[in-house]
Amino acid sequence: MPNKQYRLAARPVGLPKDSDWEFVTEPVRDIGEGEVLVKIYYASLDPAMRGWMNDGKSYIPPVQIGEVMRAGTVGEVIASNNPDFGAGDFVSGTLGIQQYGISTGRDLTKIDPDLSLIENYLGGLGMPGLTAYFGLLDVGAVKEGDTVLVSGAAGAVGSLVGQIARIKGARAVGIAGGSAKCAYVVDDLGFDACVDYKSETFLKDLKEPLKTGVDVYFDNVGGEILDIALARLNRHARVVICGAISQYNNTKPVRGPQNYMNLLVQHARMEGFVVFDYAKRYAEGVKELAEWHAEGKLKFKTHMEAGIENFPAILLKLFSGENFGKLVLKVRED
Repeated sequence: MPNKQYRLAARPVGLPKDSDWEFVTEPVRDIGEGEVLVKIYYASLDPAMRGWMNDGKSYIPPVQIGEVMRAGTVGEVIASNNPDFGAGDFVSGTLGIQQYGISTGRDLTKIDPDLSLIENYLGGLGMPGLTAYFGLLDVGAVKEGDTVLVSGAAGAVGSLVGQIARIKGARAVGIAGGSAKCAYVVDDLGFDACVDYKSETFLKDLKEPLKTGVDVYFDNVGGEILDIALARLNRHARVVICGAISQYNNTKPVRGPQNYMNLLVQHARMEGFVVFDYAKRYAEGVKELAEWHAEGKLKFKTHMEAGIENFPAILLKLFSGENFGKLVLKVRED
């Protein structure tokens, strides 16, 4: 069987360009003892992928030149020499941007296609959902009556953070780009308010929804928005550093927070986290997220784009803000 795949050809400088990728078709090899062959249906496209392309120390080793680009995936087991998996099982795992993946099974998790659409295991029931769940509940320690400010509020993680905040009895105020996204965040997802950072009146528009200050700020973008949030913290506020998409493609040094002294003034804390730290508790998170979804309390939005050949261009939608919800690549039509 031919296997189409994208490999990293060069370390990007700024936004990834076509020459940073190599599109390869090679035959699928026979699986060995203990291995599993997975037909990949969907791949997750996430801002973190940009960091994985850099050759530097991080929470996970970088993708090496010549390797298949790392990505979360869902698919179906079509052959197995592993007693834990059988043909017909649906699984999630980090198998990369390709049509078929081979695994020892250690990085695979069985998923239930009867519980939810399998693509949801890349979104609300996958890494974004678990990131929102543990980031807000454990790191952010949200409590009833808090005001939670979320940047990237229409994105895969931010959209869930605000909804979980509401489930827990907190106010949810979003920041998103454009009136359509803000309307979706309020009208469809139930946030208390959403402010358009692209508006000329952005700072003025923040005043009313944040008139009582910010108890939890869940940061997905970094840069100027982080500084604006830091200036509005309440006493003992919690700042959750999840991502900094505004800084990922910088060719100059990353912009650090200028208003960090307000952490001292307000006896607040700012903490970064990576969802992999909670791996032993994933089942707990998926169970509760699935229950909320089944009850209609938690909505998932998937932005689906088709064609593995189109991967480089589709990935860039993350950094232009074109995606609306969880960006997923449909790898195959069959």
